[in-house]
Amino acid sequence: MKKYENFCSALSNMKDIYHYEEPYDNVVLTGLVGLYEICFEQSWKMVKEVLRRHGYEESATGSPKMILKTAYKAGMLKDEALWMEALQARNNVAHAYNREVAQDIVQQTKDNFYQMFLELKDEIDNRWSD
Repeated sequence: MKKYENFCSALSNMKDIYHYEEPYDNVVLTGLVGLYEICFEQSWKMVKEVLRRHGYEESATGSPKMILKTAYKAGMLKDEALWMEALQARNNVAHAYNREVAQDIVQQTKDNFYQMFLELKDEIDNRWSD
């Protein structure tokens, strides 16, 4: 499944976020935020595809928020609140020119989001793969 492969590639790239420490220069900070944004985008699109393959009609035209809520109800996601925080961080990427916003996204990714994505990959591999 192409969307799964895209997600796995983005997740593999995201682990590089741990190779950098503050203070970040502007190029590094922008790149780290980009790693997060790409992985988040690939994750929810992959989740949408998996749900569709398993007959969840909500996945046909759903927004990222609806897709994530459906995935939580289906047992694919374990921590709905964390995924909603991740969605909010993704929405804040548009404001990542603000150094404080960008640093917060990177810190949240290091503290919580990277592990959240790993757990999603494990869940897909163990319970949802065809």
